[in-house]
Amino acid sequence: MSEQSAEKYGADQVEAIERRKSTSEELTELSGIEATAASKAAWLISITVSIGGFLFGYDTGYISSVLVTIGTALGHELSSSEQELVTSLTSGGALVGAVFAGLVADRFGRKLPIWSACGLFILGTILQTCAFHLVQFAVGRFVVGLGVGSAACIVPLYIGELAPAKYRGRMIAFNNMSVTFGQLVASAIGAGFQHVKGEGWRATVGIGAAPPVILAGLLMLCPESPRQLVSHGKVEAAEKVLLRIYPTSSNEQRLAKIKSIELSLQEATSGMAGDSLWTTLKRIFTTPATGRAVLTACLVMAISQLGGFNTLMYYAATLFKIVGFTNATAVAITVSGTNFIFSIVNLVLVDKFGRRILLCFTVLGMSICMLVAAVSFHFISINKDLVVQTDNIGWPAALILVAIIVYVACFSSGVATIAWIGTELIPLEVRAIGTMLNTVTCWSTNIIIASTFLSIMKGATPSGAFGLYSAICFVGWLFIIFCYPECKGMPLEAVREVFSTGFGVRYSKQWQRENKHVAKVKTQAFGH
Repeated sequence: MSEQSAEKYGADQVEAIERRKSTSEELTELSGIEATAASKAAWLISITVSIGGFLFGYDTGYISSVLVTIGTALGHELSSSEQELVTSLTSGGALVGAVFAGLVADRFGRKLPIWSACGLFILGTILQTCAFHLVQFAVGRFVVGLGVGSAACIVPLYIGELAPAKYRGRMIAFNNMSVTFGQLVASAIGAGFQHVKGEGWRATVGIGAAPPVILAGLLMLCPESPRQLVSHGKVEAAEKVLLRIYPTSSNEQRLAKIKSIELSLQEATSGMAGDSLWTTLKRIFTTPATGRAVLTACLVMAISQLGGFNTLMYYAATLFKIVGFTNATAVAITVSGTNFIFSIVNLVLVDKFGRRILLCFTVLGMSICMLVAAVSFHFISINKDLVVQTDNIGWPAALILVAIIVYVACFSSGVATIAWIGTELIPLEVRAIGTMLNTVTCWSTNIIIASTFLSIMKGATPSGAFGLYSAICFVGWLFIIFCYPECKGMPLEAVREVFSTGFGVRYSKQWQRENKHVAKVKTQAFGH
């Protein structure tokens, strides 16, 4: 290009052309190594670190059974406000842990925060198991929450950076299924120890110390992610990791992969060099398109939390005890089991049918189920202390159980996973801060639910509480109908354009129609 041409187009246009060339070169280089056979090591590493997801699920799942079996083990019968405290403290710890892990992961690597999470899981479990006072048990819950937040933030990131492009979605989804499996195991063990003489709840909690010990040991066999190694200039180490993941790749293919990582890192940081945290955060609120993208991701995350699911996860046994089930912890297993099974359904459907259509059907289903539960509670006589006034409840209790099971099926097959996929909507230049805001939205709204459920049940009656959750789900459904675009198969450049003039529902539909034959290919090509 001549000097006059350069002046004509201007510096911005020249930079844009060079950026497109860099992206094109990166895609060409990536295709070579991704076409080679990936080793079993990639799956073994993914399965290993997914123990972190299992820990996440187990340590948030056992509290349901513990609350109905702990009795006076902490010196007195826990009041509803104290139950809300020990439940919400884990969410509070997770909020702090996620932010801390996100801040240190780029500087110290992905493995260190996972090791730290293991240590926090072990320490928090010991504090709870040995607790004979509320304060110690509460501190243990908070410490475990720090581990939960660290694992929830870093494990999917680590898997995503290490996994071959063709398996990345399934490997990250496997971690999500590990979370639901951990919740299921926690419910089953809690039910098993319910009738053990003595304080069986301590065994339920104490068993949670074994998986982090196993994960900490196996993590020594796992490599650091190639992207993290390249970002710190450890090119030779990155090449060894790539050889381990792609054993049939050539030296040239591995070097090309490393070069593409370097280009990706340069592209991600070139427009943000010297930007402070405040500058990046301000960009989200002062750039309309970016603000709409982050708002959409965060609101869907808020729907997933405020819609009432975690009241069932944390208080399922308490809830079923209220409506008269004699073995409430055993019945609560249905919640965890349904959650696990339908997380697999989401894995099968989300890339086939897309995010929007799943959300439209499942969030409306969640609203209807909560409404059915609210109406059913109206026919059960419950006093202000949440004690049933009759021994013969009959059909309302059965209908509540069915409504809750269908609700959990809708939640797990839809918004549960798609809320985390929503970070694909966030532009690259603010993705780190946007993802952190999404995570903060998750745990802050989780705290609201965990710390208010029993109080709302007492103050507004169970019908009022479930009616509120039904209304929240319905408002969320309206937002999805009018504002949530379908970005399945869209490259990042196209996703950026979705929010340029609005929330982009029509734009994304038009793009899907015009590019339905190439969307799948582009998605694989842009996977990095």
